[in-house]
Parts: sequence; structure tokens; C-alpha cells
Amino acid sequence: MEAILSPAQCRMARAALQIGVREIAEAAQVSTNTLTRLERGEELKPRTLAAIRTALEAAGVEFIDGGVRLKDTQ
Repeated sequence: MEAILSPAQCRMARAALQIGVREIAEAAQVSTNTLTRLERGEELKPRTLAAIRTALEAAGVEFIDGGVRLKDTQ
């Protein structure tokens, strides 16, 4: 089964959106420590990963084969 969200995808998404850990943590309703743990590669609960992924998608990224891209806004 493919991971809901990899550490690299999380870092790439934040970089593409040009937003910090605090903003995504707040949007996902998780602590900044939780997001930092994800980006370090620590294992998180699937529902936590799903909340972070949903927040990143709502902020404007699309997840593709091991990477991310900004959603087309047109």
C-alpha cells in the first residue's frame, strides 16, 4: 500500500506553496512538532497523515507519483 504522504512530499508541497510549518500545522489541526516529526521521517498515524495531506491539497497542491505540483488555477 502506498503511503498517504511521504516526508519528501510534505517538504516539496510546503516549498511549492511557500508556507511554513506553522501554517500547515494550523490548517491540519496538528502540532508543529507533529509536522516536524513527519518531515524527519517518523511514523505517524494514518488519520494524522490524511489531515496534513488534506490541508496541503486545500492550500493548492496536487499529489502525483511520488511528488507534488501546484493545482492549475484556471
